[in-house]
Amino acid sequence: MEHQVSAKELRVIAEGIRLVTLQELEGFGAGHIGGAMSIVETLAVLYGSELRCDPANPGWPERDRLVLSKGHAGPALYATLSLKGFFPKEMLAELNQGGGRLPSHCDRNKTPGVDMTTGSLGQGISAAIGIALGCRLNKSDSITYLIIGDGECDEGQVWEGVMSASQFKVDNMITFVDRNKQQLDGFTKDIMDLGDIGEKFAAFGWFVQTVDGHDTGAILDAVVTAKNTKGVPSVIVLDTVKGFGTFAAGVEGNHHMSFTKEQMEEAVKVVTERLEGARAAAAAERLEKKAAEEEATEQAAASEDAASPTEVAPPAMTEETDPEEGEADV
Repeated sequence: MEHQVSAKELRVIAEGIRLVTLQELEGFGAGHIGGAMSIVETLAVLYGSELRCDPANPGWPERDRLVLSKGHAGPALYATLSLKGFFPKEMLAELNQGGGRLPSHCDRNKTPGVDMTTGSLGQGISAAIGIALGCRLNKSDSITYLIIGDGECDEGQVWEGVMSASQFKVDNMITFVDRNKQQLDGFTKDIMDLGDIGEKFAAFGWFVQTVDGHDTGAILDAVVTAKNTKGVPSVIVLDTVKGFGTFAAGVEGNHHMSFTKEQMEEAVKVVTERLEGARAAAAAERLEKKAAEEEATEQAAASEDAASPTEVAPPAMTEETDPEEGEADV
C-alpha cells in the first residue's frame, strides 16, 4: 500500500518520540515507562501521517481527536505533542510537577493538544463514542482515535462501550488495543485472561485487524483500511511488548518502575543510535525514490519522442521537376 509518509520515515518519528520520552522521565528515577513505550509506534503513525490537527490551533473544530484512555502513558503523548509543535520541548520539564501543565495522567484542561482527560481506566471508550457521535451530528468528517490497554479491557465499561459503538454503527472512531500482555499487578493472562481479544470485538460486530504494534508500516496500512471500512466500528489490536526498546521490555513490574541513572543513560544511548540508523535508512530510501522518479521521467520523455510522427522531407528539386526551369523551357 503506497502512502504519503513511508514506514521508514515513521520509524524515524517513532524513535524520536521514544528518545524524548526517556529524556522526559530521566530525572525522576521512576515512571510509567512500560505503557508509554508500547504505544510509541502508534503515536508516530497518527501524528506523523494520519491524525488531522493544527498545533497552532489545538481547538480547531474540524480536527481529528485522540482519546488516550490509558492515561498513564501520558509521557509518550506529551513527547509526541512537543515534537509536533503544540508546545516547546522545554515544557516537558513540567511533567509531574505541582501546578505544571503535564500531569501524570492526561488532562485536557492543562495540556495543549490533549483532547480528553483520562486515567480512570475503562472510561475512555465512553468518552470517545460520545465525541464521535457528536462529530456525526455536526456532519463533520473528523475521526476519533482511541487507545486502550489490554489490562484495561478487564473493565466492564469497556464492553458496554463496545456494544454501544456497534449498536450505533460508530464508524468514525478507530480503536487501538495496546495488547502488551502486562498490567499493573502482573501479566494479563494471570490477572484476568481474556483470550483472543480480537475475537471478542468481532463477536460484537466490530471490524477487527491484528498487527505487529511496533511495525509502523503495518499500523499505517491498518489505519487506512479502517478508515475505508464503513457501517461498523473498527478496532486494531496491537501486538506489543510493554517497555519495548528499553531496559523495561517485558520485565515483571514494569507498569510504573524505578530505574538507575546508568540504566537510563544506556537506554538513551541505544535509542539515539537506533534513531540515527532510522534516519540513514529513510535518507537512503528518499535518494532511491528520487533516482527512480528521474529515471521514469527520462523514460517517459524518450517514449514521447519515439511516438512523435517523423517529418517527411520534401522531394529534392531536380532539373526535370523544377517548375521554374520548366517554364523557362516554354
